[in-house]
Amino acid sequence: MALLKDKDKGKVTNAFKQITNDVTIVMFTQETECQHCEMTRTLLEEVSTLSDRISLEVHDFVADKELATQHGVDKIPATVLVGEKAYGIRFYGVPAGYEFNVLVQDIRDVGKRDPNLPDTVRSELAAVDQPVHLQTITSPT
Repeated sequence: MALLKDKDKGKVTNAFKQITNDVTIVMFTQETECQHCEMTRTLLEEVSTLSDRISLEVHDFVADKELATQHGVDKIPATVLVGEKAYGIRFYGVPAGYEFNVLVQDIRDVGKRDPNLPDTVRSELAAVDQPVHLQTITSPT
C-alpha cells in the first residue's frame, strides 16, 4: 500500500530535480519487522523511486551489525543518508509528518553537496576543532 499521495510525490519529485549527485539511503531494520520498521521501509522505497539519483539499501540491524556500527546506528528503524561520504545524518523512527519535509530537504542537500549555508556560518563551522555530538529529538506534541 502506497504511503505517499500523488500530489505529494509530485512535490517531492520537483524538489529532487535539484539533485546533481548520487544519494544512498541506508535503512536498518530487522528480519521480523516491527510496524514502524515496515512503515519506514515502505516510505523509503517510495521516496527512492522519485529520482534516478537516489538508491536505497536495506540492511538487517543484527546481521549487518558491523555496518550499523560504522554508521553510528544503535536502534531501529534507522535511516542514514550518504553522498560521497556519510555526513552523520540519521533518522530514527518513521520520518513522517513534520520529519518527512526534513528528510526530503536533507536528501536534496546531500544530492547537491551544498547545505546552502552563508559564508559566515561556514567559517564558524570550519573553526570547530573538536568533535561535537549534536542530537535533535522531535515530537509532534
